[in-house]
Amino acid sequence: MRPTLFISDLHLCTDRPGINQIFFDFLKNQARQAQALYVLGDLFEYWAGDDDLADPFNATVVSALQDLSDSGVALYFIHGNRDILIGKTFADACGATLLPDPSLIDLYGTPTLLMHGDSLCTDDEDYQTFRAQVHAADWQQQFLAQPLTARKAFIQQLREKSEHEKRGKSQEIMDVAEDAVKTALRQHHHPRLIHGHTHRPAHHLHTVDGKTCERWVLSDWYAHGEYLRCDDSGCAVVKL
Repeated sequence: MRPTLFISDLHLCTDRPGINQIFFDFLKNQARQAQALYVLGDLFEYWAGDDDLADPFNATVVSALQDLSDSGVALYFIHGNRDILIGKTFADACGATLLPDPSLIDLYGTPTLLMHGDSLCTDDEDYQTFRAQVHAADWQQQFLAQPLTARKAFIQQLREKSEHEKRGKSQEIMDVAEDAVKTALRQHHHPRLIHGHTHRPAHHLHTVDGKTCERWVLSDWYAHGEYLRCDDSGCAVVKL
C-alpha cells in the first residue's frame, strides 16, 4: 500500500528559489509514489485571490500540482492563515479537494485529525480575533471585491504589522495551548492529530481522559524541505 504524505508552511514565493526547486523536485519524486498528499496550509507566502492564478510563479506551482494529481495522486488542501483565500478555482486548476479545518480522516485504520493549527493558539487572543474576522464570509467577499493590486498592498501591510507584533510576543503565546489541543482531541474521540502553523516540528504524546493521543507538528520549509510519511505501520518524518 502506498504511503500518505503531509506538508505545511512552505511559504512559497519568488524570493526563495532554492526551496521552490526542492518543492518541485518533491512533487516529481517522493510525492509521485504516494497515494495522497495533504497540504495543511500556508503553501504560499500569501494568496490574494484566485484571480491571481495568471501570475507566472503561481501558474508554475499550479501546473506542478496538476501534474501530480494527473498522475493519480489524490491532492487535498486545508487553508492556512496565509492562504485563507484559496478557493474552488485554484482547487479545480490543480485537481485538489479543499477540506474544512479541522477534518477527521481514516488513515490506514487510525482516526486522524487534520488542522492547520492556528485555531489551537488560543492564548494569542489578538490573533484569534483577527482569525475570526478573516474567516468570515462577508469579510472575504468584501475583500475579494477590491482590485487585485489593492489586495496585495493590504496583505503586504498586514505582513509587516504581523512581523512587528511577533517581536513583542513570547514564543509560548504563539504556540498551541495545551487545553485547546486536549479539547480538540476530546471532541473528536481521541484521534491522532497532525497540524502545522507553529513552525515547531515535533512528535508529542497527550493523555486525554486516560487515553494516549499522538500529535505530529509539521515543519516549515524555510531551511529545508520536510514531510510526514504515514502508512499502515505508523508515521515518520522525512527530510529532503
